[in-house]
Amino acid sequence: MKKILFSAAAILMLFACQNEATDANATETSAVARRSCASQDVLAEQLAADPTLAIRMNEIEAFTQKRIASLSNYRLVGGKIEIPVVVNVLYRTNAENISLEQIQSQIDILNKDFTATNSDFNKVPQMFSAVAANVDITFKLETNIGDGGVIRKSTKKTSWGTRDAMKNSKQGGIDPTSPSTTLNIWACTIGGGILGYAQFPGGKLATDGVVVDSKYFGLSGSASAPYNLGRTATHEVGHWMNLRHIWGDASCGNDLVEDTPVHKTANYTATAPFISSCLPADHYEMPMNYMDYTNDDLMYMFTNGQKARMAAIFAVGGVRAGFRN
Repeated sequence: MKKILFSAAAILMLFACQNEATDANATETSAVARRSCASQDVLAEQLAADPTLAIRMNEIEAFTQKRIASLSNYRLVGGKIEIPVVVNVLYRTNAENISLEQIQSQIDILNKDFTATNSDFNKVPQMFSAVAANVDITFKLETNIGDGGVIRKSTKKTSWGTRDAMKNSKQGGIDPTSPSTTLNIWACTIGGGILGYAQFPGGKLATDGVVVDSKYFGLSGSASAPYNLGRTATHEVGHWMNLRHIWGDASCGNDLVEDTPVHKTANYTATAPFISSCLPADHYEMPMNYMDYTNDDLMYMFTNGQKARMAAIFAVGGVRAGFRN
């Protein structure tokens, strides 16, 4: 069976999800109306431009499924993984030139979210406690690169879009640093209501990494609420580690994870599990999962199945095995 389902009889008190209507392509103001991640859209464009990408991704998926089947207790073989990080800051205004303190706050958030030491992990509902995971992956700024792991570049561009221009010095951006062994994160104004996007495993090294709008990077302050707690990067790094949106980017879709319940679609403001309209009947959705679209203060968990999927790409022979060194 694809999913572990959670019985409607397990919970007495539930809250309904209320999704706010908005146009993801509308002109962006000081804060977007609801979360919008462009990772799947970028993937679709990359697949159309490079037919060999589908082949590579199918090979990665076959390896992932084989590796998941062989993992014992979802542990990374050979111990923990620590991800070196370089943050590339592209700025036109002082606000876009985010401080090292704000950047470090994002690294700290990633470390907490991926080790289940985030202060809100204790909110995981009892019905999901058996599958709530400590992914056991940590992150550290590559301090011998740039200014303490940060590379900055002034620009005249008001927004960068999702065509990877920020990753290309010939287009005014910053080329990635050692992408086969380093996670590159670009902080810039994306525009179009997009909070961030990531490249899935299998894409070109020249564009590998994560992009997060500088307004939603780390502990970015009340002006960026409800996306001011650094969970945009957590969500996007999840994609970079081969996780899909929890609703599988389709109505009652497949996110390729066994222990995440089937979701009808993205959730935005759900504060608790609620009965899904997807079949089979009487199971609950998991809106607090990092791979949903809920606000930063409403998402706080990965699952063991997601952990196994992430661990597989770092295994010997995996697409990100270079990070084991």
